Amino acid sequence: MTPFDFFRKRVFDVVVSACALLVLWPVIIVGWMLAARDTGASGFFRQQRVGKNGKPFEVVKLRTMVVNSGSTVTAGNDARITPLGAKLRKLKIDEFPQFWNVLKGEMSLVGPRPDVPGYMDTLQGEDREILALRPGITGPATLKYRHEEELLANADDPQAYNDTVIWPDKVRINREYMADYSFRKDIRYLLATAHLAEHGVE
Repeated sequence: MTPFDFFRKRVFDVVVSACALLVLWPVIIVGWMLAARDTGASGFFRQQRVGKNGKPFEVVKLRTMVVNSGSTVTAGNDARITPLGAKLRKLKIDEFPQFWNVLKGEMSLVGPRPDVPGYMDTLQGEDREILALRPGITGPATLKYRHEEELLANADDPQAYNDTVIWPDKVRINREYMADYSFRKDIRYLLATAHLAEHGVE
């Protein structure tokens, strides 16, 4: 990616996220109220994630799970996910508050998914180059693993399967995304994500 690519990507992020928040704020507010009633906690879920250059930030989503300690890996059959939460996840409505993270410059519309500490921040060697990217709401790895929760649910050891199979493949995909970046591809990833959300496909 060239300096111009980074600049254009950021300008696009600001314009689209600002417009998205203007349009979607009623949905976010209603979702927040329903999630709070459904989970008995704050309707917003906040968690520290690893951002650009390894800098931590607090991601914001609609809460879809009951408050309970446990693995950071979420399988599709996770008992912590509420019925409403499952619907919000299926339609990707739980992701809408992240447009605020994008507007603030902590995330991008397209890029690697923001991971909890212990993954992105532990990358070694040439893999660390993807830390130059802002984490994204969607991206090629996100689209490939849109059924990730189902894959984990069918694994004998979800944590081990994520760490040894899914995570290394995501790193590979994100390195290829960065090496072969194009603005046109970003648009295609966004359109593909919108299409899947519109049809309720995870």
